[in-house]
Amino acid sequence: MSNALIVGVGDGLSASLARKLAARGHHVVLAARDTAKLKDLVKETNATAVACDATKREDVEALFGNIDGLGGDLDVAIYNPSSRVRGPFVEVDPDKVQTALQVTAYGAFLVAQQAAKRMLDKGSGTILFTGASAGVKGYPQSASFAM
Repeated sequence: MSNALIVGVGDGLSASLARKLAARGHHVVLAARDTAKLKDLVKETNATAVACDATKREDVEALFGNIDGLGGDLDVAIYNPSSRVRGPFVEVDPDKVQTALQVTAYGAFLVAQQAAKRMLDKGSGTILFTGASAGVKGYPQSASFAM
């Protein structure tokens, strides 16, 4: 069995990716802090939903333990969460910026590290990080997202 993981699932890009991956024969694992909102997508794609806060190491380790328990290989891991703080750079709340960096950077590291361990063991796999142009080029009011 081929497993595909999507972390940070909502009704936009990640839901579209779940549908595409399921249509291509992957068993999809959907990870989000609130899995209740995934009920319809789980039914539509025959996916497995796992509650996970990607900024918490123990949650990410438990997520990958769940995937290991499914059997088969992890072939695709997609990291989709984001947290954005809007406002002029000199006025944004440092605590909110810290949270944004935890979600967009540290969570991505935790998920990628666990995925890479499994993919290196089997010799293949794909890890993808989603984002927006503001994550590549800073824009006014989006300094923390560009970081």
